[in-house]
Amino acid sequence: MICFNCDYNEGAHPAIMARLLQTNLEQNIGYGQDDYCRQAADLIRAKAQAPQAAVHFLVGGTQTNLTVIASALKPYQCVISADSGHINVHETGAIEATGHRVLTVPATEGKISAAQVQKVCDAHWAEDNPEFDAQPKMVYISFPTEYGTLYTKQELQDLRDVCRKNNLFLFADGARLGYALTSKKNTVTLAELAACCDVFYIGGTKVGALFGEAVVIMNDALKQDFRYYIKQRGAMLAKGWLLGLQFLTLFENDLYLTIAKQANEFAARIKKAFQKAGFPLLYSSPTNQQFPILPNEVAQKLAKKYVFARFGQPDKEHTVTRFCTSWATTEEHVAELEKDIAAL
Repeated sequence: MICFNCDYNEGAHPAIMARLLQTNLEQNIGYGQDDYCRQAADLIRAKAQAPQAAVHFLVGGTQTNLTVIASALKPYQCVISADSGHINVHETGAIEATGHRVLTVPATEGKISAAQVQKVCDAHWAEDNPEFDAQPKMVYISFPTEYGTLYTKQELQDLRDVCRKNNLFLFADGARLGYALTSKKNTVTLAELAACCDVFYIGGTKVGALFGEAVVIMNDALKQDFRYYIKQRGAMLAKGWLLGLQFLTLFENDLYLTIAKQANEFAARIKKAFQKAGFPLLYSSPTNQQFPILPNEVAQKLAKKYVFARFGQPDKEHTVTRFCTSWATTEEHVAELEKDIAAL
């Protein structure tokens, strides 16, 4: 079977594996206090043009989301998210388990707007007793979204402005950030993302690392005592240098962007193949996730050879599928899929 179901089926980029092996018998200080973590953090700050940022390394996406959100919100506050947001649909109530409500708004192609955020805030403060409901304090977005779509620079700036107007934090989930930054349709640089957000993270697990996410905190109000929250949530890796070493390798010589760009190029070929064969797409994703809508019998036929995800059924005869490329996707596998799609 050939897997196109997600972007973390493989281990890690060979450069990371080589670096881990080379340093395997070194002795390092634990808990993210080592030189590799410091070097990686400095490199990330330089790439983001954010010398004042605090950078912390955690292990996985859900762990990162719940740690960041729990640290930012008081017990009576909530986070605004698209109804399709990862924290709402794919994290088993992890945010609610920290005691914080996820307040959802309808997404358009996976995105929410500044106007929707303002409407939520207006509705809350218009209540006779606003303290009877959870207080909005954070906006959570994914870049790219769960459907591979992108916020434009203007959309991010509008979200930043509405958050500042209403004293909200803006938090960007960057689990697939590399695929957003290298998309041909992207209008946002890493530095511009950093300037818009109070906190965001750079995903490694889905973009070439064995595991790991790099949290970048821009707002001073969120920096204090963050390591206490990391430890309390079980997110502090004892062998923290394993995270720092991976991000150092990814950001040296722009390896992170190079491998993400290749995944996007392969995904664009798969997208074109489905379109040429006459199959519509749920959304026109410009990143590494593609969502063709297939007749059930076609999906069943492809499933004999390929592993892909299913995202529901628009009707009884069709299935929304997801084909996802990664840093490790090969030319041979893409060409084979193209051929089989054409044969359908």
